[in-house]
Amino acid sequence: MASGVTVNDEVIKVFNDMKVRKSSSSDEAKKQRKKAVLFCLSDDKKKIIVEEGKQILVGDIGETVEDPYATFVKLLPLNDCRYGLYDATYETKESKKEDLVFIFWAPEGAPLKSKMIYASSKDAIKKKFTGIKHEWQVNGLDDIQDRSTLAEKLGGNVVVSLEGKPL
Repeated sequence: MASGVTVNDEVIKVFNDMKVRKSSSSDEAKKQRKKAVLFCLSDDKKKIIVEEGKQILVGDIGETVEDPYATFVKLLPLNDCRYGLYDATYETKESKKEDLVFIFWAPEGAPLKSKMIYASSKDAIKKKFTGIKHEWQVNGLDDIQDRSTLAEKLGGNVVVSLEGKPL
């Protein structure tokens, strides 16, 4: 069931910026690239928008952010739903990889109405995020706090490290 919620252009711009990793871009541009970002519904519940201040920039890592994954988990509200994009850097036995993960956060403590609107609007945002290989619905901190759960989503037991940290 679709909710009639639309996706703000800024959301699509953020996704496209995260999807395209321009190796030719300057170091400064790379630092401004988003590592992770949260999206929420607008106050009138009609649009999916970029949530103000809920992001991690690549340039923050090693400066104000030690562990991007743990920091991302802390951005999630305990009592409401969100959509998120996380640019996971991981290693398998063969190679280093980067993949965008679309996360649908619907914690137990979120109001039923919120869960219903977010669930029925998920297709609207997913349609705009073409080429996403990994989708993860998370229903509480227990599901997301342990980075090995994300590693499993990314490649099962072949993943040996996530964000430079061995599993």
